[in-house]
Amino acid sequence: MADRDQWLASTPERAIEPELPIIDTHHHLWDFPDDRYSDVRRYLVPELAADAAGQNIRQTVFVETGAFYKNSGPVAFRPTGEVEFAQGQAAQGASGDYGDVQVSAGIVGTADLRMGDDVVPVLEALMAASPQRFRGIRQRAAWADTSIFPQPPEWMEERLLASPAFRAGFKYLNRYAMTFDAWVFHPQLTDVADLAAAFPYTTVILNHLGTPMGIGPYSNDMERAYQEWKTGIAKVAVHENVVLKVGGIQMPMNGFAWHLRDTAPTSDELLATNERYYSYAIEQFGPGRCLFESNFPVDRQSCSYTVLWNQFKKLTKGYRPDERAAMFHDNALRVYRLVAH
Repeated sequence: MADRDQWLASTPERAIEPELPIIDTHHHLWDFPDDRYSDVRRYLVPELAADAAGQNIRQTVFVETGAFYKNSGPVAFRPTGEVEFAQGQAAQGASGDYGDVQVSAGIVGTADLRMGDDVVPVLEALMAASPQRFRGIRQRAAWADTSIFPQPPEWMEERLLASPAFRAGFKYLNRYAMTFDAWVFHPQLTDVADLAAAFPYTTVILNHLGTPMGIGPYSNDMERAYQEWKTGIAKVAVHENVVLKVGGIQMPMNGFAWHLRDTAPTSDELLATNERYYSYAIEQFGPGRCLFESNFPVDRQSCSYTVLWNQFKKLTKGYRPDERAAMFHDNALRVYRLVAH
């Protein structure tokens, strides 16, 4: 992490509009012995608080990433360990020792919805692990063939969201007032639209702008990827029960290669590349169904936290104050049922 810190420091920026209230709707916390997700092995409350310094981050939403599962007991229940961990991190953040940000005000865990009826006790165990903060499920549905991932992760399943087994478990989310965070790559956006149509009373939260891809066969044809992504986003946006997380496209898989530069990008440089994605997505969903996210520390490979949020602030300069407040803060309160802080 020290090398990455030095690289990020090569492009210092102060937070603009530091008083603007923000809820970071998507971040991870972990302490891994290897580089399984990024070059950041440890990212806990102190690291998040250090990154967020200068921005008015009021609350955050923790999203599952496979950290701190229980190492015994029935496999289906082991992800409850991650929720317990996130609950503990919330308590550390609430201590005030790391500033005023309420870390993990909302917690999104995971469960294998392909269990059908048998997933019910797992959902109840997840809620019991954090009764005040647990809000929903993310079961990763991103899939790509070997032209993109020669050795795909074991959790990848083609067309998971269309699977009858998955939907047999998904139907229980509405019973427990749970949201579903959908992480897919842009070629699967049609599956998100189909899922939302089949379950109109369940809130689906599309992660990372639908993850426009820029590696493998797309690495030499980013324009094709962009046009495919636009088509998919428009199909998803038709469904009023879907909200969109705007952000999360600074990952290496998005193909912009910020992480390979000699110096980190400025907010102006990020915005010059990303604006057409963000603006089109907000146009399709409307400010009332958009949430800004950091996706840190994954996106930390490509930019600093301050640069990322400065980009969003510059992007939205032309929106009405109430629209900006919705995207930066108020929509998150509603969608994740957070208590205003």
